[in-house]
Amino acid sequence: MNQKSGGMIRIGIGGWTYEPWQGAFYPEGLPRKRQLEHASQRLTSIEINSTYYGAQKPESFAKWYEQTPDDFVFSVKAPRYATHGKVLADAGEKIERFITGGLAQLKHKLGPINWQFMPTKVFDPADFEAFLKMLPRDIDGLALRHAVEVRHESFRTPEFIELSRRYGVAVVMGADSKHPLIADVTAPFIYVRLMGTQPGEALGYPSRTLALWAKRAKAWAAGATPDGLPRLASALPDAGQRDVYVYVISGHKASNPLAAMSLIKRVK
Repeated sequence: MNQKSGGMIRIGIGGWTYEPWQGAFYPEGLPRKRQLEHASQRLTSIEINSTYYGAQKPESFAKWYEQTPDDFVFSVKAPRYATHGKVLADAGEKIERFITGGLAQLKHKLGPINWQFMPTKVFDPADFEAFLKMLPRDIDGLALRHAVEVRHESFRTPEFIELSRRYGVAVVMGADSKHPLIADVTAPFIYVRLMGTQPGEALGYPSRTLALWAKRAKAWAAGATPDGLPRLASALPDAGQRDVYVYVISGHKASNPLAAMSLIKRVK
């Protein structure tokens, strides 16, 4: 989705297969093999979650590429076998295995890679930097964007923000969850996971909350830093533009597609 005064804003959900979406988000009787096609025509991005649990075949990435519109973008959740080790500096072979395992089949539809860490993972500056150094900048001519989703309070320090900025890695903003919200801008793009949709709300979130996140997304896309979010370090100077990725995930999952579609309407 093109923005007249900023970067691209991509909004979607995590995965595309969830039984309660049948008959609500998906028409009754729609074959499972056509769910991605249907979702990609109503959303502008999807975070692939199956990659977190195990390797996917290159043929699967190629199929997902073929089933989606030309301007669609996937983010990809990195495998847990690469982020759950005790010593992150030992993850080099695992990172390479994932990166070279078929991602390039997504071609220009490949968006950021989300490296999610366990809630028990404590910030060790030297070990974390060793991990960031191993993240490749490209694969088969495709530039790669990396985001890190940290979920332990020890990461709430300016040192972590400075380290992420040094390597151009985005810090995932996990909003409305039990994990700490770190909202500092650290990269040329923004990665947000909205995790608090609620039963009883027709669109998952109250209208005012959706309006607020849409306003923030447009501010980030324009290169500005929106007010009202906690920061651990000084704000970066306003940039010309940034790409923004927002995923409605977790929470009351049945409502997530409706919340994402409402956000898409609000940022147009």
